[in-house]
Amino acid sequence: MGGSSTGLPDIVAVNNKTGTLLTIEAKSGTSDILYVPADQIERCVLINRMFSYYEKTHIVLAFKFMRKRRLQRRSQIIYEGRQLVEHYVLADALSKRTEYPIIKCMYDGVTFAIYSGNYKKLRLPPFRMPFMKSQVK
Repeated sequence: MGGSSTGLPDIVAVNNKTGTLLTIEAKSGTSDILYVPADQIERCVLINRMFSYYEKTHIVLAFKFMRKRRLQRRSQIIYEGRQLVEHYVLADALSKRTEYPIIKCMYDGVTFAIYSGNYKKLRLPPFRMPFMKSQVK
């Protein structure tokens, strides 16, 4: 649905039976760190506020670390195999802030908020996506 050129989150999903709206920002890559820019967090918050009709609104950050890890050794780019890892975290707590941070997610799922170059470790709870039978680690 969205993306940086549309000004919308990557996915907006609704369940009218349960009155639930999910705004999802998804990142994937071959490095050990993935980032969600502050403006993309803000977009999720704005969509949730716009659709306040829904009883339950959630911001979900989805991170996918690909099977191939990209490394630079000397002046050469190489790829190493590794386990595919996905992390889904509930980022509703970010909507209560007046300034939105850049979110940094590590391969192991540890997340940080970055404000003006200062890092703060976050404890964002895992989120079980509706299509999953069990949490992906």
